[in-house]
Amino acid sequence: MAKRKPAKQSKKNSQLAVIFWLVFAIVIISIFMLNIETIQKNFNLFWSRMTGVPGAEEEHLEMEEEPPPASTVVIEPPPVPPTPPPAEPQRTEPERPPTQPSTQPVTPARPLQPVTPPERPSAPPPAPVQTRERSIYFTHVGSDGQILHSRVTRRIPVSSSPMQDALNVLLSGPTSDEVGRGILNLIPQNTRILSAAVRGSTAYLNFSEDFLYNTFGVEGYVAQLRQIVWTVTEFQNVRDVQFLIEGRRLDYLGEGIWIGSPIGRQSF
Repeated sequence: MAKRKPAKQSKKNSQLAVIFWLVFAIVIISIFMLNIETIQKNFNLFWSRMTGVPGAEEEHLEMEEEPPPASTVVIEPPPVPPTPPPAEPQRTEPERPPTQPSTQPVTPARPLQPVTPPERPSAPPPAPVQTRERSIYFTHVGSDGQILHSRVTRRIPVSSSPMQDALNVLLSGPTSDEVGRGILNLIPQNTRILSAAVRGSTAYLNFSEDFLYNTFGVEGYVAQLRQIVWTVTEFQNVRDVQFLIEGRRLDYLGEGIWIGSPIGRQSF
């Protein structure tokens, strides 16, 4: 048993030596592989020195310079403001020779003519109003004191109600010139014609209540009826008149003067 132990021990030592040299070789190869570029550069440098090629050493030295690390902060110089372009030199124009006065006569400028605006078309003149002569009857007192009718002529505008227009002229009374000639209106003042209509040959005339009050007595009532009857019967289609007061037919006017039926010229 004492003789076998050294053999095993030697075998174990040889294995450890093999492993050591194997690891050593792997480390050497790894180092060589990691530094292959540096080794190659040094070899090239050595070879260039041996061969004596000028400039090769400087070239290899430049190649050996390592670039700055990525973390290096590069400070850029501040931007230089652009310089303004040089100002152009002012050009001086040569002096012009003085111009000689022209011998041609100068025509004076024409005076400005006032501009007249265009004339606007004037509005057409209004159409002339058509009129027609109508006979109006007032009252005249004769030299013997008798009350008579007096006929005057008026030009009345033509309308759709000529009878009512004639009665309105009658109610307005005579002119100042006619009054100077003794012409009177015995119809009570403030009397108004409310409506006028013709049925057959009878004119139905509706007066206001003022028509009932005449201050001249019986002769005044007769005169006011005659003025109206003679004025209305000037129309060819009217022969008599039916008097109405505020739309009502009354039998008598004043002191027993009959107006309950149509009255014509023959009634006076």
